[in-house]
This record gives sequence, structure tokens and C-alpha cells, in this order.
Amino acid sequence: MALTPSTMIPLGTAAPDFRLPDVVSGKTVSRADFTDKKPLLVMFICRHCPYVVHVQDELARIGRDYGPRGVAIVAISANDAATHPDDAPDGLRRQSREAGFSFPYLYDESQTVARAFGAACTPDFFLFDGDRRLVYRGQLDDSRPGNGKPVTGRDLRAALDAALAGQKAPDVQRPSAGCNIKWKSNGR
Repeated sequence: MALTPSTMIPLGTAAPDFRLPDVVSGKTVSRADFTDKKPLLVMFICRHCPYVVHVQDELARIGRDYGPRGVAIVAISANDAATHPDDAPDGLRRQSREAGFSFPYLYDESQTVARAFGAACTPDFFLFDGDRRLVYRGQLDDSRPGNGKPVTGRDLRAALDAALAGQKAPDVQRPSAGCNIKWKSNGR
């Protein structure tokens, strides 16, 4: 497993627009669908990555815990399905159902949304406040496959709790780490 860190784009960055199909409902979901002043969590994940598989139960718990509290949550997969067929919409739909995701799971076939976010790995997390300014980017927690640390979601949960309370996210933000996004060979 090659380990790729997230890019840690600058805090305060505006949330990029997106308009992508949800692999479960078939509906198009866009940033404009989330017009309230609640936080927005965008997660770049996929089906095949062992780092995502390691944390996907916690991602489902975060959806169940924070969705009802008003956090808008979306997952996006941008991997090249030609080279990684498990990450095609059918595989993502199965993953969503098997893991019990309660949030939209979007497919970024063109990879333009992943590039706009500066996503680098799976999983990669971006939390925006109600004004759609980046307040957290980084790891879910310290757990990685094989390191023996429990999956708790501690880092992301602390940032979500702070955002919901209108407080500043933790100052210490460690990069996420996982499989690199599988970019198309033509670079587009």
C-alpha cells in the first residue's frame, strides 16, 4: 500500500462548486443544494482503497451522528474506473449500501471536482463552515491499517463539534493519508 498524504490546502479557502451524480439515488447533487448556514463535510473516498475500507464503518457512524445535527455530508469518488473498476458507480453503490452510508455518494468521472478541491488521497476530508470557508482539512484520526490504533474519528469529530458550536477548529491539523487518487492517464 503506497501512502499518499493530503495536500493541506489553506484554511479559509472557499468551497469549490460541484454538481455530480449520486450513485445511489441517481439524482444530481450540487454545492448549491446546501444553502443553510450549517457546516459542509466533503469526503473523497472510494471502494477499493484499504485505507478507506479500514475507516468506512466510522464514516457511516459520522453520517448517522452528524447528519441529524445539521451537518451536510457528501462523499465523492474520483478514481479512474477504467483502471480501478471497483470504483465505478456500481461498486460505489454497493459500498454505500454495505457500509450503511446515510449521505450522498457522488461520482466525479471527469475528476475536475477532485482537482478543484486539491484532493490527493483516499480518504481526504474537507470541512467548511456555514459560509463555505475551509475550517478543517486533515485526517480522520491516527489509525491506519495495521498500526493497531483504534478507529475513533477523533480529529474529524473534534473539528465537526467545533464547527457546529461556531468555534474555531483545532489548530493542530494533521494530513490525511491513504491511496493516491487514481488520475486518468491523459491528465484530465
